[in-house]
Amino acid sequence: MGKKFKINRHIIIYLFFILTILAVFLQVTNHNFLGFDDDRYIVENHHVLLGLTPNGILWAFTTGYASNYHPLTWLSHMLDISLFGLNPGWHHLVNLLFHILNTLLLFLIFRWMTEELWKSAFVAALFALHPLHVESVVWIAERKDVLSTFFWMLTILAYVYYVKNPVFKRYLLVLFCFLLGLLSKPMLVTLPFVLLLLDYWPLCRFELKSKLKIPLHLIWEKIPLFALSLLLCIVTYFAQQYGGAVRTLEIFSLKIRVANALVSYITYIMKMVWPFKLAVLYPHLGNALSIWKALVAGLLLVFVSVLVIRFVKKLPYLSVGWFWYLGTLVPVIGLVQVGSQSMADRYTYVPLIGIFIMIAWGVPELLKRWRYNKTIFSLSAGIVIPILMIITWIQVGYWKDSITLFEHTLSVTSNNYLAHNNLGVVQARRGKLNEAITHYHEALRIKPDDTDTHNNLGFALAQQGKLEEAIFHFKEAIKINPKNEYAQINMGVAMARQGRLGEAIFHFQKALKVNPNNENTHKNLAVALITQGKIDVAIFHLKKMIRINPDNGTTHNNLGVFLARQGKLKEAIFHFREALRINPDNIDARSNLESILMTLKESQ
Repeated sequence: MGKKFKINRHIIIYLFFILTILAVFLQVTNHNFLGFDDDRYIVENHHVLLGLTPNGILWAFTTGYASNYHPLTWLSHMLDISLFGLNPGWHHLVNLLFHILNTLLLFLIFRWMTEELWKSAFVAALFALHPLHVESVVWIAERKDVLSTFFWMLTILAYVYYVKNPVFKRYLLVLFCFLLGLLSKPMLVTLPFVLLLLDYWPLCRFELKSKLKIPLHLIWEKIPLFALSLLLCIVTYFAQQYGGAVRTLEIFSLKIRVANALVSYITYIMKMVWPFKLAVLYPHLGNALSIWKALVAGLLLVFVSVLVIRFVKKLPYLSVGWFWYLGTLVPVIGLVQVGSQSMADRYTYVPLIGIFIMIAWGVPELLKRWRYNKTIFSLSAGIVIPILMIITWIQVGYWKDSITLFEHTLSVTSNNYLAHNNLGVVQARRGKLNEAITHYHEALRIKPDDTDTHNNLGFALAQQGKLEEAIFHFKEAIKINPKNEYAQINMGVAMARQGRLGEAIFHFQKALKVNPNNENTHKNLAVALITQGKIDVAIFHLKKMIRINPDNGTTHNNLGVFLARQGKLKEAIFHFREALRINPDNIDARSNLESILMTLKESQ
């Protein structure tokens, strides 16, 4: 009878997680794609838009696009397109299902490791319903967060399974799950260190005596995991550097990076305790960051670290939780600065589990001498969880579309040039150029040397026909960052519109040096060269476009036209047929093909 009750109790907990998560997050099925990373990840990414194809799979494993290497994440987006098309509700639902699975796995893992039902459930509940985790769940482009965490959980589950009976085939399962996680998002590079923490508590694979010394065999056991981590670190660094996301020390000095990291560690905890004024973008303060604030944050971190080490034997979960938090944030804490943000809510998706462990096991320890300690803890949980659900439900609502998201961000942050710039981009795409230009000017007032804002402002002005003003801002963008690929392209387009084809070609070539695989740049360059009558060189760039995107029927047709003009009829016929294979209703390709076949027939 007791066993039956225990099983039913687990089922009730699982149902609680599923129902509460759905109650808070299911509104996302009515949300749109965001005019932010969702565009380059899905809506405007022709590799993804073709669905799951052999060429798409090859691209996913060989690209560093979007300054990341995460092939499994690309494949998941492609699969979504194959199954659901561009219906954002289904894409959101997939993210949500992964979040549910992550929550259930987290509960299962800690319940299995610790045999503490309610403490494990509380950790999972905080993970499931905390407002700081909204960004990872409701932002479709952050599929990499929920997908990689799914494999993070599976890796730990496989590891616990291995620890119960350490045989080689079980270890291979650990290695396999870990590799899948790394291929979803490289943030899993810290997982081998977390496994060492779990070896101490709650798996109790070793004890600390007089010194903080980990048995050598436990480290050797994880060498393959560390090797995979190192490999993915190298690949990711080059992918981010190639994409221009890694900021050099000239932009953010080492001192500023360390200061920002120290402050961010404390700020994340403060936002965990008081989850208000959450934003999609927190701009980096750079030299304006208070060094005194960083010193205070550093002292707090040292103090807590010394304290938990002091009680490492008596209260091991405090050390494990604290160093889980500190360690898993290292890849995204800003020491290697990626992007322009100082911090991001999505970075807490896995790290805060460490703090949740400290709370779930530490608070009962503090209350153990109280007469009604279990009742107090239960009542506290009963108050905290519904409050978190309400705040999270409200936070999810801010993500319904780009306008709502960035307007909310501007309302809860100050001097946020990133939000102004992004809101300008969204307004420009809606055709509201005057509103967009207003936001771009405000962004430049806050940060006059932002290359992206200058480029975006120039693009909006060019759309209004104000080419001279547009060219001024493109020049500013290029002066600030000569490797701004889009500024170079836009400058070239503006020059071409003025008939300055030589200068236009120069800027297109500059853009290709930054990114040789930009199909749009090759297209613009080909058009300019054709206008100059340089057909041979134009054909070279049309062929490059097809190598980049073999399924572009328009390019196949255009290439066929110019090859036919040069008398290369067999090649032309091949490309017209490729255009028709891709789109049987391509009238131009069909007409061109029939015309050539008729010519060949008449000549015979």
